[in-house]
Amino acid sequence: MNWDRLGMSPRACRRTGMRLLQATALALVVAMAMPARAADERAVKSRVPPVYPEIAKRMKITGTVMIEATVDADGKVTDVKTLSGNHALSIAAEDAVRKWRFVPASSPSTVDVSVNFALTQ
Repeated sequence: MNWDRLGMSPRACRRTGMRLLQATALALVVAMAMPARAADERAVKSRVPPVYPEIAKRMKITGTVMIEATVDADGKVTDVKTLSGNHALSIAAEDAVRKWRFVPASSPSTVDVSVNFALTQ
């Protein structure tokens, strides 16, 4: 390798590589020490069904919308954000999840929920 092109001596490159390796190992240890996301899941106390958007019905749009809900310690939804799903359905899903109530907990948490939209015959 052409060390001059990097502007470093071989020894400096090895030292930098070692620091990078140590930082990566530390990041891995910290990530493994974090609690799993599943531990943040909270039970739904009351669920409000979404209102199927009329335009989505006419266009026969179905599917699942994934919502990230921020829930306070009392179980009230304080914020929602669509993670995935059809945009024609996402607004209705967000509106419904804002009305949900979760089981109280000792601290606020973030919960991922799915809202399904299916046309019934």
